Amino acid sequence: MMDLGFLGGGQLARMSILAAHRMGLRCLSLDPAADSPSSQVAPAIEGQLADPEAVASLIRQCRRLTLENEFIPADSLRDAFTLAKRDPSDLIPGLETLATIQDKLLQREALAKAGVPSPLASSLDPGRSWPGEPVVLKARFGGYDGKGTRYARTAEEWEANTAYLPAHGWLVESFVPFVRELAVMVYRSPLATGAFPVMETVQTHHVCDLVFPAPSSPPGERAREVAIAAVEAVRGLGLFGVELFEGKDGEILVNEIAPRPHNTGHYTLDWGGVSQFEQHVRLAMGWKPDVPLGGEVCMANLLGQPGAGDVRVATAAAISEPGIHVHWYGKAEAKPGRKMGHLNAVGPDAVRRATEARERFYRAWTS
Repeated sequence: MMDLGFLGGGQLARMSILAAHRMGLRCLSLDPAADSPSSQVAPAIEGQLADPEAVASLIRQCRRLTLENEFIPADSLRDAFTLAKRDPSDLIPGLETLATIQDKLLQREALAKAGVPSPLASSLDPGRSWPGEPVVLKARFGGYDGKGTRYARTAEEWEANTAYLPAHGWLVESFVPFVRELAVMVYRSPLATGAFPVMETVQTHHVCDLVFPAPSSPPGERAREVAIAAVEAVRGLGLFGVELFEGKDGEILVNEIAPRPHNTGHYTLDWGGVSQFEQHVRLAMGWKPDVPLGGEVCMANLLGQPGAGDVRVATAAAISEPGIHVHWYGKAEAKPGRKMGHLNAVGPDAVRRATEARERFYRAWTS
């Protein structure tokens, strides 16, 4: 019997498994790809995540279960636990929390009911007309990194988008003219609740580009409070990535919640304190979470590039300056724009050093 099973075998499972190995745990993952990132570091099952039989096979072989992404339908997971004759309480996060989070409209409604500030949202009903102000159209299920998001700033854009969007699968959300985007990794268990530092995130083409510490002034403290309240609103247990908007007046609004390790928490691998992945494993196993304390750091994502070559040459170039750490995910193909890895710059002037290290990486990788 394995200690911990992962539903999904991408980079988040890979880095969580590496953290679990250090604590003496044996892990198993399930993923549609035969050569998934997690399969390179631990045993894996090849199978569809929406297939209850495949998921049941994983459940039968593991004492505890957790997620790499929130896109597996909660009903399918419930069926899989029934097939495996296992209690769904062995899964972190729980099925009800997952069902609320994976439907963005239900997520918004749960936040509103709890009084947690977030953009106003409602379903995209058939025949609905443009509300007369800029709005965001979001897929209720499955959207990420800008996928499943449309903007309707005018009546013309509204008509162009809603002409082909399935009405009941999308929501209408008020547009937020934010000053910056923030992110907080929140942990919650019967033993302790808390959060990692508030980070500022810079997005490029809807994909996270840079992550670095946000100001610790009142907006930062407020962001931490709102992030924890958001996880409590969905009755979450485990590790959660909470994305937030900071408005022009300092107002903090929840953008989205993810019930798992998150791209904006990758900096914790090198910041000197507990990593988000170790914290995730602790929570999934029912162990006491650590108090997150670390130093100055900046994370920069490494995306696939046209003409990408030998990653070893690129890594050598990036780490030629001190305090730079490269993390590679082991994906088979470096498609342009695909998240292939990330690097962390640790210490003073981290944003500049991370940016320069990434430039060295890309030059060497594509030359």
